[in-house]
Amino acid sequence: MAMSTETAMAIKSYQNQAEALVKNYLLADPFIPYTSVLGGIFACKVANDLTQLISTFYIKTYNGLTKIQRIEWNNRGMSTIHAVFITAMSLYFVFWSDLFSDQQHTGIVTLRSSQLSIVGLGVSVGYFFADLGMIVLHYPSLGGKEYVIHHSLSTIAVAYSMLSGEMQLYTYMCLISEVTTPEINMRWYLDTTGHKRSAAYLINGLAIFLAWLVARILLFLYMFRHIYLHYDQIIQMSLLGCLLVFLVPAVLFIMNVIWFGKIIKGLKKILAKRQ
Repeated sequence: MAMSTETAMAIKSYQNQAEALVKNYLLADPFIPYTSVLGGIFACKVANDLTQLISTFYIKTYNGLTKIQRIEWNNRGMSTIHAVFITAMSLYFVFWSDLFSDQQHTGIVTLRSSQLSIVGLGVSVGYFFADLGMIVLHYPSLGGKEYVIHHSLSTIAVAYSMLSGEMQLYTYMCLISEVTTPEINMRWYLDTTGHKRSAAYLINGLAIFLAWLVARILLFLYMFRHIYLHYDQIIQMSLLGCLLVFLVPAVLFIMNVIWFGKIIKGLKKILAKRQ
């Protein structure tokens, strides 16, 4: 009985120490960005492994793929899960939360942040680190130089916004464009599994066109207008913050327009073949 009591007290002591570690370090304000980044990387690993596990047992064509195709398959599953998460977070902060509202708050909108907004950006930084690492490790099988440029710019901008607390509104506006990732991944899945001539492939192509138009073209135009109207607040940020606000969205928008042209050409080819 004495041993049992001592054991219980030891377990309780270790539990209290663990709770103190989490509260005082992992979830303390100065450590939240780094904790969320590590959490994002860990979540990517879990998502990648779950995609592999589920596909092995439930997708008949998965085991017949080449090694690099299976790697890309798992990686796209990971990116789809991140896209759903960060799109939901971004829509909340941009359109529903009062954090960046001009009506609910006074002060400079480009300097506002919260613990939740920092965590969301940290998870996204963790994803970009993981995905960029996969692209570089298997270059160019998982993406060419345009993907490296896109992910590098995204990682720098999102990480700076997370650590500095600046321009988080515009960062989340840009991250809404991740809503197109699940459709892009589904296109690859359908093509890889031999469903390129199916009705699902055509419907998915139309979904890509609409999502890209709204999230990567029209929304960016809205963001440029918002930047213009809040120019006096933007210039109160640091020099690096100003450069990122003016440079990164512009570069991403040019890439989006180029890719949108390719999407339109591809959609025209699909419709022409069906006619």
